[in-house]
Amino acid sequence: MRTIILVFLSVLVFPFFGNSQNNEIEILIQPYLQDATPNSIKILWETTEEDESIVEYGLTPKLGKKATGISFDVNFTASRIHEVKIDGLKKFTEYYYRVKTKNVISDIFQFKTPPFANDNESFNIIAMSDMQYDPNNPNKFSEIVNEGILTYLKKEFKGSLPNNLALVMIPGDLVQDGTKYFQWKEHFFNPSEKLFGNVPVYPVLGNHEKNSIFYFKYFSLPENGTPAYAEHWWFKDYGNTRIIGLNSNDGYRDSKEQYVWLEKLLEDTSKNEDIDFVFAQLHHPYKSELWIPGETDFTGKVVKLLEKFSSETGKPSIHFFGHTHGYSRGQSKDHKHLWINVASAGGAIDNWGEFEGRDYDEFTVTQDEYGFVMVEVDGSKDDPKFTIKRISRGNEDTFRNNEVTDSITIWKKERKPIEPEALTPNNETLNIEGIILKAGTFKSNFKGAFHAASNWQIAETKDFVNPIFDSWKQHENWYYLENRQKDDNLSDVNTKRLKPNITYYWRVRYRDQNLNWSNWSNISSFKTKE
Repeated sequence: MRTIILVFLSVLVFPFFGNSQNNEIEILIQPYLQDATPNSIKILWETTEEDESIVEYGLTPKLGKKATGISFDVNFTASRIHEVKIDGLKKFTEYYYRVKTKNVISDIFQFKTPPFANDNESFNIIAMSDMQYDPNNPNKFSEIVNEGILTYLKKEFKGSLPNNLALVMIPGDLVQDGTKYFQWKEHFFNPSEKLFGNVPVYPVLGNHEKNSIFYFKYFSLPENGTPAYAEHWWFKDYGNTRIIGLNSNDGYRDSKEQYVWLEKLLEDTSKNEDIDFVFAQLHHPYKSELWIPGETDFTGKVVKLLEKFSSETGKPSIHFFGHTHGYSRGQSKDHKHLWINVASAGGAIDNWGEFEGRDYDEFTVTQDEYGFVMVEVDGSKDDPKFTIKRISRGNEDTFRNNEVTDSITIWKKERKPIEPEALTPNNETLNIEGIILKAGTFKSNFKGAFHAASNWQIAETKDFVNPIFDSWKQHENWYYLENRQKDDNLSDVNTKRLKPNITYYWRVRYRDQNLNWSNWSNISSFKTKE
């Protein structure tokens, strides 16, 4: 029954299918880019009919070279998806191209091949998610792409789009219902054709894709995951960064094969001296401040693997996600690992107070707004870093025209602040309640560093193996439209009620805004009264 409905809808939406009587062929989906390497790229497009799949390309708009490929059916109709892989390209080079199927020829687009890691090139990435169709805001995704991303890049950078943007990451929910053929054309590809015709796009499955065959037909992703689960999980290297795509949906999130594959990949990545950063993307959050019901334990397991990887290798990592329709930026307590929710690029906002939420320690910023995330990767050999910027389009109450509402920069190399001084209490006898720990001022040898977090511990032994008090506070905590850390200078903390007649030991460490922890302070002690 579903097949009959899909075909019927296809005929209604695209009455020109099977239009061979007058030999008119039309491009239904303009060319878009996939799976780029320093020496190759894949180009896909969809037409009403015909098998011919030709890409004309070259270093100038005159083109001059030609590559051919394959075509295959989409939806049991005459329409065809065309896929052409171009090999033998020069690394980090801009090309012009157009596609041709019989008498129909596209406009000329551009692409740029990636560099190798040892080229030490810098580049930019866009991450966004949950652009599924919202009938109350039917043009929101088009706005995000055209008035948001394209306008922002044109304003901030000179030159062509492929020179300013390396790729786009999408952690799921590209359409409202992945089984509805027409949604892929009308709701995803048509609004984004100016972007994806010039910049490769790398999505992963969200729950709204429903594991649809259309997803796997439309995308030609790296097939370097588990062979039996082709394109469900994969990785792609761009310069000094490894991008990992994962599947957090039912039926796959508990897959032993996926977890084992990720463990092995991270082990191999730890030995790869060319990789400085790892960016993973998956759809579901481990923790969500705007919408607790969307949380998934599988993502927590992924986070632990990435935390372990970053701490053991010194290579910072991120997990990008969506599912909750708003932006959040968090960070792991003991690791250089970021938690970034990159929604919403079109799906209806999860407004504050609309659903059950929670103020988690890890998150410092949560915003119920539309937008996208810009990732600027510095590929320099001596001191690589990346910067995350949230570019906001606001919400129904407050419009924002590409405002940078959050930003953080992470260096690969350690830039430790100077260890703080534990001041008071020190060798004092105190009441079991109302004790305040105080420490010295924040200091760092790095220009621009400031005090962004403090971690206080109290224990009954000097080894602090089992601290009875462990407080982690950050310089900001934007939750429900207010900064709950306002006016906290992070140099003191109120303790909980303690036991009487016990000698306690305490210490503190400071963190800068770039996720660098100082060493622990000197250990001080105090005794509680009977």
